[in-house]
Order: sequence, then C-alpha cells, then structure tokens
Amino acid sequence: MSGKKPSGGGKPTTLTVADPKKSKGALKSIGGSQSDEWNNILANQAVQSLWKAHSDSESLDLQMSATIAAMMGVGPKSELEGMLATQMIATHNAAMECYRRAMLSEQTFAGRDMALSQANRLVRSYATLVGALDKHRGKGQQTVRVEHVHVHQGGQAIVGNVSHAGRRPQEETAAEAVMDGE
Repeated sequence: MSGKKPSGGGKPTTLTVADPKKSKGALKSIGGSQSDEWNNILANQAVQSLWKAHSDSESLDLQMSATIAAMMGVGPKSELEGMLATQMIATHNAAMECYRRAMLSEQTFAGRDMALSQANRLVRSYATLVGALDKHRGKGQQTVRVEHVHVHQGGQAIVGNVSHAGRRPQEETAAEAVMDGE
C-alpha cells in the first residue's frame, strides 16, 4: 500500500443519469444500447484499439469507419453484446498487430516466436468471445421434440444415440428392427 489517500478528499461523487426512456438510441446498431452515450463509449474503445502509428489521415479514416462497420456487422442487441463486439474487435486488432510484428524482416527468431505465440493466444481468446456471443444468442442449441411414441407389446425401442459405424451390411440394429416392425 502506498498510504496515499484517495483524491477528492473522500467526498462522494454524484452522477446525473439521463432517463433511458428518453434516450433516442440512434446508435443502437453500434453498441446495442438505448443509451447513445454508452454506444459512443464502446465505439471509441474499439477505435482506440487500432494500431495507428503508420496510418496517414486517409488510412486512419478508413480504419475507423471499418471498425464501426464491424461493430454494426456483429449487430449487438444489448449492452452485453456490444461489449463482446468491442472486445472481439480489440482482440482481432491485437492479434493482427502481433502477426505484423512477427513478419518484420528485422525481427529476431525469439521476437518472431514471441509475437506468434501471443497472436495464437489472442486468436483463441477471439474464438472464445465468438462462442460466448453465440451462446448468449442461443445459437448452437439443439432441441429434440418427440410428440408421439408407441411401443406395443413385443416391440422394442431405443432412446439415445444409435451408431451405424463399423457394422456389417447384414447386421440390423434394434432401431431398424423397430422401424421394420419386427
């Protein structure tokens, strides 16, 4: 601990928050929120993740426009989705910068190895973020609905996975026997 006292003399801070019902949400397609202030914050965070060191003003304008277009392309429907979109863009930008640095002609083997290793971690993080967004949106879930099943006396039924791999053609699975009425 540094022993420093918090700035502001310990006085509480009061924030004034706009009524969300009165917000227009004109930028909702960017950050997923009804609050344009929030959408602007996310847009600025995404733009700040760009590597701008070698960009002229025309390239920078193109990069920033493309970043906002990417956020809109993700199509966030809520603040959570907006945050995930922003993190995905920042992670992508960082991974691409690591790949760029790894390919520099003056890069040492150790530097190239470190940059590629970091890029690999970032790409895995990106995939995790995409998975989290898909899971949040309910994609990838399977629903099986069985409406009517009749198994009469002497019949057989299987509930579960039936695999046909590795069987000989003359063999018949129990599921096929039920379907054939045997």
